[in-house]
Amino acid sequence: MFDGTDAHYFHSGSKGHHWMWDSRLFNYGSWEVLRFLLSNARWWLEEYKFDGFRFDGVTSMMYTHHGLQVAFTGNYNEYFGYATDVEAVVYLMLVNDMIHGLYPEAVTIGEDVSGMPTFCLPVQDGGVGFDYRLHMAVADKWIELLKKRDEDWKMGDIVYTLVNRRWLEKCVVYAESHDQALVGDKTIAFWLMDKDMYDFMSLDRPSSPIIDRGIALHKMIRLITMGLGGEGYLNFMGNEFGHPEWIDFPRGEQHLPSGKVIPGNNFSYDKCRRRFDLGDADYLRYKGMQQFDQAMQHVEAKYGFMTSEHQYISRKDEGERVIVFERGNLVFVFNFHWHESYGGYRVGCSKPGKYKIVLDSDDLLFGGFNRLNHDVEFFSTEGWYDNRPRSLLVYAPNRTAVVYALVEDEPKATGNLQLTENVKNC
Repeated sequence: MFDGTDAHYFHSGSKGHHWMWDSRLFNYGSWEVLRFLLSNARWWLEEYKFDGFRFDGVTSMMYTHHGLQVAFTGNYNEYFGYATDVEAVVYLMLVNDMIHGLYPEAVTIGEDVSGMPTFCLPVQDGGVGFDYRLHMAVADKWIELLKKRDEDWKMGDIVYTLVNRRWLEKCVVYAESHDQALVGDKTIAFWLMDKDMYDFMSLDRPSSPIIDRGIALHKMIRLITMGLGGEGYLNFMGNEFGHPEWIDFPRGEQHLPSGKVIPGNNFSYDKCRRRFDLGDADYLRYKGMQQFDQAMQHVEAKYGFMTSEHQYISRKDEGERVIVFERGNLVFVFNFHWHESYGGYRVGCSKPGKYKIVLDSDDLLFGGFNRLNHDVEFFSTEGWYDNRPRSLLVYAPNRTAVVYALVEDEPKATGNLQLTENVKNC
């Protein structure tokens, strides 16, 4: 209503109103809207030295139905038809072209759940121009599984969700986000351990079976998400150490045009914080969960497995609850079984040579039970196994994730080891 109409920067009438979010919708066909949005993107890059943007709600922008109550099947008619908001797609192409033209090092990440083809192709090749897609289905899958018994988890279902992305399209993956951690839901840690987190996370007293299970699965969930889900990994809301509670912002009642009233929290700040102090406390089990997260990042920085094009899943065993895959030259072994451990367990590998353990979720440092000897060397044997030309014999304790690396891939010591990130934080 700035100029006396409802269409100054937005579409007029129902076209300019998002019925679910109770927000206005830009008219991307307007020159002044484009000037405003493009100059805004450039402002943050130039004045505040941002290194990129995560574009929120891109699916809502690209389609006139906003992706609501629509099940995308992958049929191209769903992407290139009358439901596509061409003006919005052109704006996304413009802003990506501008950002990368002015700042070639800048990173753009789009939050799209539809699977729009060409989403991460350069604009000059006819694409929308994003560097990464936010892989949103993974976090929803974990919440879905955490509501089930361990016996009902399907290994094939987990793997399918993690690898279900377009060939060579880079994705940023995460185990949980604000959608899961805000009020109305629970963090992954809270789903796993609930009220036991208030009584059994201190190292000066015994833990409980619920805590042991929760800490073990929390580490496995994070590592398999990072290992299989994409080319960038994102932490949210204290996920590094297993945030014990939801996060909520001060808010009052919200009255929607439909007449529905969304209750507030009386503008309380009680849950409006992240308890980073818990991850740094030496006397709490959160410390081990945080150190595991640091170890994951160091293994990735050292071996660069997330940027490797080689990814092969050799085993998804529903009976043994084991997942084995290769990423780069690393071999990942996950045993999700709740009580079965496997000695002399054969896993396939592609390269010959001597392997060693480079990450072990069962390490005492990470709150595990120390069932693996890290001094043991593992030698590959020739012969096809699980469709791989070679194999190793390993010990796979229950509820553990172990990463094996070729010893010949160890970088030579040349003074200080410098660790770099493959994807900038967003």
